[in-house]
Amino acid sequence: MAPTMDAEDMVSPAVDLVLGASACCLACVFTNPLEVVKTRLQLQGELQAPGTYPRPYRGFVSSVAAVARADGLWGLQKGLAAGLLYQGLMNSVRFYCYSLACQAGLTQQPGGTVVAGAVAGALGAFVGSPAYLVKTQLQAQTVAALAVGHQHQHQSVLGALETIWRQQGLLGLWRGVGGAVPRVTVGSAAQLATFASAKAWVQERQWFLEDSWLVTLTGGMISSIAVAAVMTPFDVVSTRLYNQPVDRAGRGQLYGGLADCLVKICQQEGPLALYKGLGLAYLRLGPHTILSMFFWDELRKLAARAQR
Repeated sequence: MAPTMDAEDMVSPAVDLVLGASACCLACVFTNPLEVVKTRLQLQGELQAPGTYPRPYRGFVSSVAAVARADGLWGLQKGLAAGLLYQGLMNSVRFYCYSLACQAGLTQQPGGTVVAGAVAGALGAFVGSPAYLVKTQLQAQTVAALAVGHQHQHQSVLGALETIWRQQGLLGLWRGVGGAVPRVTVGSAAQLATFASAKAWVQERQWFLEDSWLVTLTGGMISSIAVAAVMTPFDVVSTRLYNQPVDRAGRGQLYGGLADCLVKICQQEGPLALYKGLGLAYLRLGPHTILSMFFWDELRKLAARAQR
């Protein structure tokens, strides 16, 4: 039977909504610079054969330095406001739905944590998609010498939302959601299922005291490996779909959707291009998974004790 939330640490879904969103927003503050660099690595060489394009971003250290030189140190936090909005919207829905599934006993069924995590993630991704769209486009923006991907020239989060609404209508705010939903579905399923399993496994080994924060931290570290492995190809596709230019009708000029993007990347850049920025993806997903699951789990314990 799949492990799930400890009975003594159960809190209401409404509390989980607040705690889950808060935990992931806290994690976002620390990991957003990695998200900026990862986004640019994933857009670098878009639909070009390997070795035929300049590479202003090469690895973690040099890429961070390149962003800082071009955009200043604050440039490493580009898109932070949109990122916080996305994390708040997406994870409030995700953790609320997952908590409901736990209370209903669905996660006690075989494979229940995977299914609950996947469904919760898909719903969260749909709700948060407009914020992720803006975040991606803001993080891709830079000076011409280091520009990769299409440059949208937004001035702010609200300005970006207004521009997209005015030019593409309401549906334009959800452009690219076809790549985001699979991305978060597999990532959420992997994160929530493997975190619960990893934490239970660590507790069984009795490496740490049962209530030690090190149990949560170690479970998050193990979970992050699975999340990065399954999520990166969808992450690359999602970045491309969100950042591509559109015509007057709001249709993407480079990709027709998830499948078309996958095919074009593999044909023109090679299958390994689906793992562009993998190292940065793990450096970002790893700490983000560890911090968000750690904050969430510890805050839940405090909330559960306060309720007793």
